[in-house]
Amino acid sequence: MEYTEYMVWVWLGAFIIFVGLELASLGLTTIWFAIGALAAEIVYLLNGNIILQAVVFFVVSIAVMLLVRPYAVKYFNKGTQKTNVEALEGKTAKVVENIDNVAATGMVTLDGVEWTARSAKDQTIEKDALVTVKEVRGVKLIVEKKK
Repeated sequence: MEYTEYMVWVWLGAFIIFVGLELASLGLTTIWFAIGALAAEIVYLLNGNIILQAVVFFVVSIAVMLLVRPYAVKYFNKGTQKTNVEALEGKTAKVVENIDNVAATGMVTLDGVEWTARSAKDQTIEKDALVTVKEVRGVKLIVEKKK
């Protein structure tokens, strides 16, 4: 048997390994290479040479990853809910101590918990104002005055 006759097993093995890794991680990271290996296997079966097989493997893997992955991630992550700190972004909080970035002061309450807060737009926000959480940096909420 010539080395090229083994390529059917190489591409099939690569496909199985990439699918196995994907099933272990479920992170949509290696499935694209499994698709590339499958495409290279098809090129082999159509009597394509080893260089063409390798080119097809890389081109198909990268193309599928760049074109399909964004939609697949959105579809598969559609039902996930934000938890912990991620869930705070977009929520409304009440200022309990004036927020002044220059003086490094400011506190808000959010869901019954007091947080250190800073203004996203470097503006002073008075006590009792309502603010929207834009992001969380460490243990500080970065907020913006609610309109």
